[in-house]
Amino acid sequence: MSLRDPPVWNGPSGDPNDVQFGDVVEPISSDDADGFDAVLVGEPYDGAVIGRRGAREGPAALRDALAGVKTHHFGAGAVGSVGDCGDVDVPDGDVGRVQEAVLERTRDLHASDALPVFLGGDNSLTYPNAAPLLPASLGVINFDAHLDCRELRGGPTSGTPYRQLHEAGLDAYACVGARHFETSTTYAEYVAERGGTVVTSEAVGVDPENAAERALDAMGAVAAVYVSVDLDVLDVTAAPGVSAPTPGGVMSRELFEMLRTVAADDRVAGFEVVECAPPLDTDGRTAAAGARAIAHFLSGDDGGRP
Repeated sequence: MSLRDPPVWNGPSGDPNDVQFGDVVEPISSDDADGFDAVLVGEPYDGAVIGRRGAREGPAALRDALAGVKTHHFGAGAVGSVGDCGDVDVPDGDVGRVQEAVLERTRDLHASDALPVFLGGDNSLTYPNAAPLLPASLGVINFDAHLDCRELRGGPTSGTPYRQLHEAGLDAYACVGARHFETSTTYAEYVAERGGTVVTSEAVGVDPENAAERALDAMGAVAAVYVSVDLDVLDVTAAPGVSAPTPGGVMSRELFEMLRTVAADDRVAGFEVVECAPPLDTDGRTAAAGARAIAHFLSGDDGGRP
């Protein structure tokens, strides 16, 4: 798998007791992925964004923010072993060609024993990130303000990945955090016709734990579950640095709780955080939320609260 060399990680704290992700993430070759619980892969690309661009700078910003996050969770303790394989060398060309090239690399990563964690980059790469898990039965839990199942009119975009996955054989789909007035009736009906589940941001606000359980129930008996976080699922106050920020979204604490619940499912076979656009951000707020989403997911769910 052709990847750019990973960066060197350093925890910024001067206190030796402050163990941070920057102290424990190891730069590795993809050939060494089997020795880690999870491996990070950056995808610096935003050529398919429908709205505002900037997500190609997301992987670097997420790494910088994660480096300073401490590794301890009060319920679960420290995170497991994490490697960083570097960034995908995204080629020039149309979106379809980019997806095909990325797919060649993600196949190798999914073949390892480690959980792949993709750092986006725009949402169009969700398709090559998850597609290697097909044709085995696959479900996707999509934390997102949008359903991203648009028709491919002239080619894929950041709004088409779940249409592409459905056409490739996706068995189950749940969108958690969807916002009213952000999706057309046609696409809502498309998801409903395929047995998909939509959990609105209002439902999350009432009961985040139940929202996560509804998403897991929607997976049925699939063999593998892929989990995607589009950071525009968060309210604009928590994540201004995305392509399409809007009010009325999920709060960061709600997202973290749901991610820990979902991560506990033994079928989880991949995870991504996409649409972090640093040039559009305010005080690094979006990258900080994305980094902590990664930390919470990697800590899993110890079964307790809070």
